[in-house]
Amino acid sequence: MKKDNRSHILIRYGVIIVLILLLSARIVMKLCDTTIIDADKWNHRANELLSQSKVIVPPRGNILASDGSVLATNLNFYTARIDYRAEKFNEKLFRDTIDHLAARMAEYFPVRDAAGWKKHLLNPLDKVREKRPRAYKLMSGLSHTDMEIMRTFPFFSIKNRNRNGLTFEKYMRRFNPYGDMARRSIGGVGETTESKEIHGISGLEKALDSLLYGKIGYSKMINLTKKITDWTDVPAIPGCDIVTTIDINMQDIVESELNNVLDTCGADWGVAVLMDVRNGDIKAISNLERNPRGEGYIEARNRAVMGYEPGSVVKTLSMMIAVEDGLIPDLDEVLPTGGGWAYAGGRPITDAHHSASIRVGDVLEQSSNIGMARIITRKYNDNPGAFYSRVKSLGFLEPMNTGIAGEVPPRFDSIANDRGGRIALSRMSYGYATEIPPLYTLAIYNAIANDGVFVRPRLVKEVKGAIDSVMPISYMGDGRACSQRTAGILRQMLTNVVWGDHGTGRFLRNNTVRIAGKTGTCYMIENGSYNQNKKRLAFCGFFPADNPKYSCVVLTCHPTKNYFGAATTSGQVLRNIALKLYSRGMLGNSSDYRSKTPSNEAPTFYASAMGRKAYDKVKSEFLLPSHRALKSPVTTSKGTLPDVKGYSLREALVALETAGYNISYSGSGYVRSMTPAAGTKVPRGSRVRLVLAN
Repeated sequence: MKKDNRSHILIRYGVIIVLILLLSARIVMKLCDTTIIDADKWNHRANELLSQSKVIVPPRGNILASDGSVLATNLNFYTARIDYRAEKFNEKLFRDTIDHLAARMAEYFPVRDAAGWKKHLLNPLDKVREKRPRAYKLMSGLSHTDMEIMRTFPFFSIKNRNRNGLTFEKYMRRFNPYGDMARRSIGGVGETTESKEIHGISGLEKALDSLLYGKIGYSKMINLTKKITDWTDVPAIPGCDIVTTIDINMQDIVESELNNVLDTCGADWGVAVLMDVRNGDIKAISNLERNPRGEGYIEARNRAVMGYEPGSVVKTLSMMIAVEDGLIPDLDEVLPTGGGWAYAGGRPITDAHHSASIRVGDVLEQSSNIGMARIITRKYNDNPGAFYSRVKSLGFLEPMNTGIAGEVPPRFDSIANDRGGRIALSRMSYGYATEIPPLYTLAIYNAIANDGVFVRPRLVKEVKGAIDSVMPISYMGDGRACSQRTAGILRQMLTNVVWGDHGTGRFLRNNTVRIAGKTGTCYMIENGSYNQNKKRLAFCGFFPADNPKYSCVVLTCHPTKNYFGAATTSGQVLRNIALKLYSRGMLGNSSDYRSKTPSNEAPTFYASAMGRKAYDKVKSEFLLPSHRALKSPVTTSKGTLPDVKGYSLREALVALETAGYNISYSGSGYVRSMTPAAGTKVPRGSRVRLVLAN
């Protein structure tokens, strides 16, 4: 019996040994096949894998304001997820702590209340374990700070993520720290359909994409002694940083004032551009339109570079050519106007402000269509096409290349020398039968304010990268729109539009900042004809009138309530911008306050120098409240200074400037003290000094 058992065991061992030998033989054969017979094929495949290049996407450059403030940058964000099938997921502890966890989530991430978070977190547990999600989404768009805070919550604070299932996916997103401020001009980015790369799709992001994107790099796998690793073959070159001409404070003022007037008059949309007279720097640009999905106005298409019939604001261009070319040697010449003028047999040209005649020097002041057409046609009647050539010779039809995507040049059609051409000529002279982007209109007014120097508007000041490059000031045409003498005459004419006895801009008079400019009204074309009930209202000008520092153009489309004139809508925006700049000391005016009123600024206190109770009392009286508990605006009796301590700077400026005071401030954060003291009887127009502290 023992002998039989031993035989069976030996047979089994023998079978196993044979199988091992066969397997070993197979391994040896395969080894020979791989390393000797098919060695070339496998070496070729390995070389193919090792030689494959992977694209390294370069970091996109930043877009900066003129003072270096970031307008657009790349930031890392995170998406929080839970793996409910993690190997050691502690379901019992999760259920025990769910109420505390939901409460903390609701406190820091109030997209849901505590009950909503509890339901959201428990939903996956209703399924059997095998069907529970492995990457259940909690939230997207988390900052690094948000991520760290979430890791301190009950259950999520477990260090082993295999027990709580919490994971974070990192991704990069283009971020605008100032929100919608100048959003259309800054632009946006998106994925291209061709390569799935992220490129600019609008605004500066698109126009300067080649600079912002940088140059892609390449990497490949290499075989080191101990491992195969990724090796950078050609390093990626980061995109350049673009320094714009935008001034954050001015941008805030322009957007706020445009929004306020649009809201007051119920307009469809509006655009405003503020420019530095001397160098053409666009300090602020805002495009707003009705929110199609709710209340108020939102950033819209960049209409500053889109062509529109300009209306009477273009009379300034016609008048500048007439003065420069000697068509009106005598400003006191009187032109007949009457009830209308049927030039070249066309439909009679009429004036909104009817009079039997008009002085040449008053044509802009009273915005006379007949007067402007009579002046221009006296030279170009026999050769209308020469007017187009004259406009072109200024450089007015050149591309500006400001860096704003979607920019188009003006459309001034070359006019045929026939009756139709003469009619078109007369219409062009006062703002019809042509299309001009607001930025081009602004450039002409800016040249007049700048003694005839035709500076090119620019939105890009500097490019920072491997080689820094400062963008020089450049000029349209030969650098001059007109002579210094002509510019002086036009400045006086535009000043009379506001300050003259019959000026169409008399509504804009104020004794703080003298404004010069021109109103413009144009009916809108619908279904091939002019709609008499819809107007596009413009005002273009500069300030202060006697020493221009800034030029500005504003368009308001189809107001429906309260205000319906060019001066009361677009002009009011410009006036309010000028007054806000003055009140903040941005027009070269002194921002110092001189008064015998004692300051109520808080002294510096130290807890070590007094008892804790005394220190807390002093602190409560003088130091800032938390940003979660800011004071609401309070009403004060007429003529007394509102109390804005504890306000943010923007809230304080709105409250005080609405009350009629000029503001200067120092520091940053929230209002800590104000001089004169709140409640003091202070005349409107007085200066109030604010001290801010974080």
